[in-house]
Amino acid sequence: MRRTPDAQGASSQNHEPWHNLYGQLIDRDRRRKFRRRRTIVLSIALVLALVVAGGVFALTTYIGFENGIRRSQALNGGAGLDQDVNILVMGLDSRLDENGNPLSQEEYDALHSGSSTDGGYNSNVLMVLHVPKDGSQATVISIPRDDYVDLAGSPDGVAQGKVKQAYGYAMDEAMKKLKADPQGKSDSQIYQEARDDGRKAEIQTVQNFLNIKIDHFVEVTMGAFLDVAKALAPITVCLQEATQDTYSGANFKAGVQQLNAQQAVAFVRQRRDTSGSGVDLSDLDRERRQQAFISSLLTQLKQTSTFTDLNKVQGILNAVKDKMAVDQSLNLIDFGFKAKQLTAGHIRFVTLPIVQFGWSDTGESVNIVDKAAIQAQVAQLLSPQPTATPTPTPTQASSAQQAPQQGSDSGSQQAPAQQAPAAGSGGQGSGAAPAAAPSPSSTSTFNAGDWSSVLQGGGIPCVK
Repeated sequence: MRRTPDAQGASSQNHEPWHNLYGQLIDRDRRRKFRRRRTIVLSIALVLALVVAGGVFALTTYIGFENGIRRSQALNGGAGLDQDVNILVMGLDSRLDENGNPLSQEEYDALHSGSSTDGGYNSNVLMVLHVPKDGSQATVISIPRDDYVDLAGSPDGVAQGKVKQAYGYAMDEAMKKLKADPQGKSDSQIYQEARDDGRKAEIQTVQNFLNIKIDHFVEVTMGAFLDVAKALAPITVCLQEATQDTYSGANFKAGVQQLNAQQAVAFVRQRRDTSGSGVDLSDLDRERRQQAFISSLLTQLKQTSTFTDLNKVQGILNAVKDKMAVDQSLNLIDFGFKAKQLTAGHIRFVTLPIVQFGWSDTGESVNIVDKAAIQAQVAQLLSPQPTATPTPTPTQASSAQQAPQQGSDSGSQQAPAQQAPAAGSGGQGSGAAPAAAPSPSSTSTFNAGDWSSVLQGGGIPCVK
C-alpha cells in the first residue's frame, strides 16, 4: 500500500503517537464540510440482543421470526458452534429497509439523519465478534470505516479504497451488469442479487485485511437500531463532559443519565461537538461510544432480566426482521445459548490502530494503516499465546494482597466507580416503563479510556 501525504501535504512519520493522530483527526473532521453525515448508527448491540434473545425462545416463535428474516446467499457453510466463531457485523448507511422500501416519516424524524434519498450502501459500521468455542472471553474488533485497504475484486475498477466502500462499489457493479442483461429477473431479484454481491465483496475485503475467516454475518440498516432502542429504553449511559451536536441531535449533560430511543441514536452517532465548549470528538471517539453503549446495554439486559419477558423479545424481533439480513447457516437459537456469556461482561472491545492520516488517489481523506501489524494484532487477540506466569515470592504475594485497586485508562472494571448524579437529557425513555431500567444512582461506572485502549465489558463505561 502506497504512502499518501498527510492533511498538510507533507509525508508523515510512520510511527506517530496515537495522541498526535487524534489531533490530526480532529483537524481533518473540522476541515470537512459540515453536513449530515451519511452514517449508520450502532448495529452490533442489535446483534447481541438478538443472539442472546434466541436462547429463551420456543421453537414456534423462532420459526415465525425465520419466516420474515432475509437469509442471504452471500455466505454459506460457516463454522459450527463447536468451533471458534467469527461474525462480521455490517451496519449500512442506507435509510431503507432490507427490501429497499422507505421507513416511516416518524422514523426519519427520530433518526435525525435525512430522508429515504440520503445514505447509500457503505458499511459505515464494521465489527468482528469473535466467540471462542470454550466459552471464554469474547472479543469485538472495531474496524475504522476510513481504513485504506485493498478492495476484494476491485469492484467498479477500484483496487484500493476505504474499507467501508467494498459493499457499495460491488453492489453498483452488479446492478449495472444485471440491468444490462436481466435474463427475466424482476427488479426485486436484481436488487437482492446485487446486495449479495456487495456483501460478498465486503466480507472478502475484511477477511483479506485481517487475515481471518468470517463464519457468519449480520447486516442491519438504520431503522433496526431505532426499533431496538424503543423496546429497551430507557438506556443508561455515562459521559465525562457535557456535549451538544446539531448534526446528530446530541444534547447531553455530564454524568450518568438515561436515554430514550431518539437520544440513544444521537449518542452512538455523535462525532463532533458544536457547542463551542472545547470538547473534541472524532470518528474514533464515536467508535468508543458505540463500544461503551454495547457494554451498558448488555449490563442493563442482565440487571433487568429482559430476556425472560418473551412478549418483549418477540416484539423486538418482529419489529426488526425486515431491517436485517443474515447468512444461510447462522442459527440464532443455538447461538443464543452460546452467547449468553456476553451479558455477564465476558467481552472486550478493541479498535484497530492507525499509522497516519492521508489522502487517496481520488483525493479522499483516509486512514493509512500497517496491514502486517494489524494482522499480527488480530491473530494475538483471537488466538492468544500462553505466557509463563512467574510464581510470586511470599513478599510479593503479601504486597499484592494489600495493594488497593487502581483506576486505569484501559477501561478495566477494577477502576473505582464514578458515581455521577443522574443527569437526564430530556424526556423519559420510550418503549419501556422507567421502572424497567436500573437506577442511575446505583449503577457502577468506570473510565472507558481512550479509543486506542482495550475496553473490558461490564458495568457502565464513562466516555467522552
